[in-house]
Amino acid sequence: MTSPAEMIDVVFEIGGGTLPFSYPFQLWEELTRLMPLLCEHEQVGVIPLRMAHSNEGMLLPKRAKLVLRLPKELAAASAVLEQQQLSVAGCELFLGSSKTRTIQHYPTLHAQLVTGTENEIAFMAEVESALSAMGVRANLICGRFHTLAGNNRSVSGYSLVLHDLAPEGSLRVQYAGLGKERQFGCGIFEPHKVISSLE
Repeated sequence: MTSPAEMIDVVFEIGGGTLPFSYPFQLWEELTRLMPLLCEHEQVGVIPLRMAHSNEGMLLPKRAKLVLRLPKELAAASAVLEQQQLSVAGCELFLGSSKTRTIQHYPTLHAQLVTGTENEIAFMAEVESALSAMGVRANLICGRFHTLAGNNRSVSGYSLVLHDLAPEGSLRVQYAGLGKERQFGCGIFEPHKVISSLE
């Protein structure tokens, strides 16, 4: 069993307005335009932005952060994204300064969307198989099935909570993720304090 590469979060100040629900596709296009190196590493992930929903789309709060989950060796190179302007679905975003954040272990983790089949039983079997291959033991809570669509493509899957994780297992899951499409925010796990609030 091979340990996943050690990852780190790079946290950027970000300013902007309203984004469509499908923003992850165009955000990735802009990030890779500015930093093509991101395309060369499939482990690279963009953690979903924390935003407020509105009738027009999703509002970016004043204190919002853009977080990239990167292999440690890419952290320094990501400074090229600082002070850059991005155009995402007609919305201008501005990236400010960045700082690195070490990934900590937590017993309960949550991912907004883990890609997989719509058949929940088959999906859970895939997740359990992937965790077993990583040597990770956890209890699972499957949320709702949903689809992220835009830019003539779509990805589907379930939200997922893993709990009762041992420290090493928690880090393995955060480093490796589950499923595909990490660049669109899928399969990336973050600390989750209240298991009952699945969306």
